Amino acid sequence: MSHRQRHPTIKSNAIFRCPSTHIFPPFLAFGAFGLRRNKRMGKEEEGKKKGRRMLALTGAAALVAVAINLLFTALNAHKSKNQNKKKPKAGVLGLTVHVNLSASEILKLADRVIAKSKDVHDYVASIPLDKVTYTNVILTLAELEAQQFPLVQSCVFQKMVGLSDDVRKASAEAERRIDAHLLICSKREDVYRVIKAFAAKGEWMNAENKHYVNCLVRDFERNGMNLTLSKREEVERLRTQIDELSMRYIQNLNEDNTTIIFSESELAGLPREFIKGLDKAENGKVKVTLRSHHITPILEHCKVGSTRKTVAVAQGQRCGEVNLSILENLVQLRHKLARLLGYSNYADYVVEPRMARTSAKVFEFLEEVSIRLTDLATRELNVLKDLKRKEEGVSSFGIEDLLYYIRRAEEQDFDLDLGVVKQYFPVSLVLSGIFKIFQDLFGLRFEEIEEAEVWHNDVRLFSALDFSTSERLGYFYLDIYSRKGKYGHTCVVALQNGCISSNGARQIPVALITSQLPKQIDGNPGLMRFSEVVNLFHEFSHVVHHICNCASFARFSGLRVEADFVEIPGKLLENWCYESIPLKMMSGFHQDITKPVTDEMCRLLKRRRDSFSGLKLKQEILLCYFDEIIHSSENVDMVELLKHLHPKIMLGIPLLEGSNPASCFSRLAIGYEAACYSHIWSEVFAADIFASKFQDDLLNQYVGLQFKKKVLAPGGSKDPMEILFDFLGRKPSVQAYVEHKTRNSI
Repeated sequence: MSHRQRHPTIKSNAIFRCPSTHIFPPFLAFGAFGLRRNKRMGKEEEGKKKGRRMLALTGAAALVAVAINLLFTALNAHKSKNQNKKKPKAGVLGLTVHVNLSASEILKLADRVIAKSKDVHDYVASIPLDKVTYTNVILTLAELEAQQFPLVQSCVFQKMVGLSDDVRKASAEAERRIDAHLLICSKREDVYRVIKAFAAKGEWMNAENKHYVNCLVRDFERNGMNLTLSKREEVERLRTQIDELSMRYIQNLNEDNTTIIFSESELAGLPREFIKGLDKAENGKVKVTLRSHHITPILEHCKVGSTRKTVAVAQGQRCGEVNLSILENLVQLRHKLARLLGYSNYADYVVEPRMARTSAKVFEFLEEVSIRLTDLATRELNVLKDLKRKEEGVSSFGIEDLLYYIRRAEEQDFDLDLGVVKQYFPVSLVLSGIFKIFQDLFGLRFEEIEEAEVWHNDVRLFSALDFSTSERLGYFYLDIYSRKGKYGHTCVVALQNGCISSNGARQIPVALITSQLPKQIDGNPGLMRFSEVVNLFHEFSHVVHHICNCASFARFSGLRVEADFVEIPGKLLENWCYESIPLKMMSGFHQDITKPVTDEMCRLLKRRRDSFSGLKLKQEILLCYFDEIIHSSENVDMVELLKHLHPKIMLGIPLLEGSNPASCFSRLAIGYEAACYSHIWSEVFAADIFASKFQDDLLNQYVGLQFKKKVLAPGGSKDPMEILFDFLGRKPSVQAYVEHKTRNSI
């Protein structure tokens, strides 16, 4: 575990969500303060901003309203800016985050945050053990976190969205300083002793209070504070070695410049533009790197089986012996660390604070899913084998053939041009549809805050209110349009956590969703790929999750839930992107927005998502098994393990001779070690919720409100299994997931 995850009081880590297909960048936290316009806008820009204001809409008026909205955009483009508008005050809105700090202000604020945190920790540490109370220990630390979290976020969120190099560099430096402070806090035995003394008294006010105290104790003890000084020093030494080896593994992959030389005939089937973009070699040949933007197109499109095999073997040999040796050392060090901290193995150490709780539960889960998918995957593999025999005249089917023949089968089974599909998803229309779906489903109303202070003219601030009571639940910033220097993926950041202060007032949550979507240019709307639509919808679910939080402690606010639970709402709500009614609410042909995607397009998009899902999941399960085995067992021969697992899980398909994928599984080095299972885990439980509660009525507000109340509102204050049992009325099951895949796959 990285030191970014250690101390419970400031908690600047992990309040950042991005699509599960991406590796999470390290420690990111963000902020915003005040609400006044940061730059003077011209008349035309102001008119556009007013015209694109999002309306809270219900019923069948959605599409008409979108059309009217776009019409107002054109009509208002040249209106004068209203000079008499008052800029809302930050205090009135309940925001304590800062959005427009200069580079020097960022660093000064970081230093003040650190100084304040040190003072509070010193105070708590000074309390005699026989004088500890809830107020002077637990409440003091809880309020420190609640007050400082938005300030910490303010220091470092500009690293992602800042407009200048100076600001982004200052943000990164602030992150480094706060990180170093958190590391020191995590080693404060004096603070741990005081918290432990209060815990020993057992004076719990309620279940959430008890859970909070137990989490404080657990965090310290997972960092070795209950060990002797010599053992704590050994823990730190092991952590340092683990961090160094992890970074070396990733660095080796990043610096690998291996190329393979092919003639153009050996790349038959690939688009002409792709081949033209390759570097030239001698004798008219071209160079292929082992980067994904070269490897994936070849494995998907190249007609030459020997080329696909050469590329697949080379990919499996990346950084070969050197990274395999690093991974072996990493696993040994992780096991030593886990045993030192009182765990039988590293997998149990990683899984303990997660929803699964034990590695045994993970193995049980993977085994059940894998077995139940075997019949489906076998049928799918037989289809691909038949295709290969017809096309290449050979019966042997290898892992290098998988992507190519899946694509060929999909081409034969259905005709779906994603370029045409893209024409139906203008950014503004997609966003309007997403707003309407979430408002209708969860009983919300979104209102844009005019004249808000933002860091760029494209950024917009919205408040989220309860539709029936008009209670303000929180705020969210939209920074979705492409610009230089921004973080490249769609993701959500918690800027301010919801909680209840000691005086009973509620601090409302604030979130940021950022992306790199195309803007409208010269009257031509920015268009979204369908995958971008799904990502934006998924990430907006995290915004709503954060805003609907009702936990008392900032620590449990919104996205502060178990790491294998946080993606379940997003994976659940992705289903709306594959159903006809919501898809039509988000779509409209860019030249005539009254024409949404057709029913046939909806059907094919759904089939495309589920095609050959058994085989695809078997591949993922293979990695999960490998990950969990090496992190729960000692002295595993990784090469032999893969040779054994590959044909067993992949229905007889052997590991490619000479390849060793363990040398290039970046997720095993940093970020997902002993936790690769969590992606499938989230999908399985999300499928169960969808099938049992939403499938027959996608916009059933009664069920949506129950989901908001029972699943989203608790945040991290309750055990996730208890949350799901409360909503489903039973334990979650894998059955719905398997039935869905079996029913919808080719």
